[in-house]
Amino acid sequence: MTAMIHPFVEEAVRLFQEHANPELAGPMSKYMKDHFPFLGIKAPVRKELSKRLLKEQGIPDDWETVVRQLWAMPEREFQYVAMDLLEKVKKKLEAGHLRLVEELITTKSWWDTVDYLAAHTVGTLFRLFPVLIALTNERWIASGNLWLQRTTLLFQLSYKERTDQELLFSNIRIYKDSQEFFIQKAIGWSLREYAKTDADAVLRFVEQTTLASLSRREALKHF
Repeated sequence: MTAMIHPFVEEAVRLFQEHANPELAGPMSKYMKDHFPFLGIKAPVRKELSKRLLKEQGIPDDWETVVRQLWAMPEREFQYVAMDLLEKVKKKLEAGHLRLVEELITTKSWWDTVDYLAAHTVGTLFRLFPVLIALTNERWIASGNLWLQRTTLLFQLSYKERTDQELLFSNIRIYKDSQEFFIQKAIGWSLREYAKTDADAVLRFVEQTTLASLSRREALKHF
């Protein structure tokens, strides 16, 4: 039996299809390496539509169902709506939501969704439930999944002085020889962001660690 479409998702589909622009859809998909079809709604309009949708529909009690249904929609704009909804409920996250978050990271994965989920959703979840960090970090590193591994590097982006420096540097050492662009880039990004909190520690680490040129360049961009 086919699951019923949630009223929130129905309204999202109606509203967004009403503003679809086929002329923009092709170039937007191409920008994302043709991994996903688009409705052709540029970010400023999409954000306004999402804001309107959330205001009119409110936050559904069964928001997890809504997020999953939006994630299952083919057009990329609906995954962005799901992330807007996640932003609204992030203070309601429970430890058990780790399963949902992991599901989203590993489904329809690309930098535009994974980076948000890593820095905002996982970052918030691990801040609320730090006991989750150790086991999850090890499991994601061992998973072989590029996007879970990238998440272990990026979830502390907003932690500033609360950053677990030992964990960040340890993870980077594990990945430092990776040839994967998205890992090399994430290493540089995480170091560059942490440098705003402890520039001396980052500089020492970069000097003492053999990093890919991309990672090193990104890490030292603002020095």
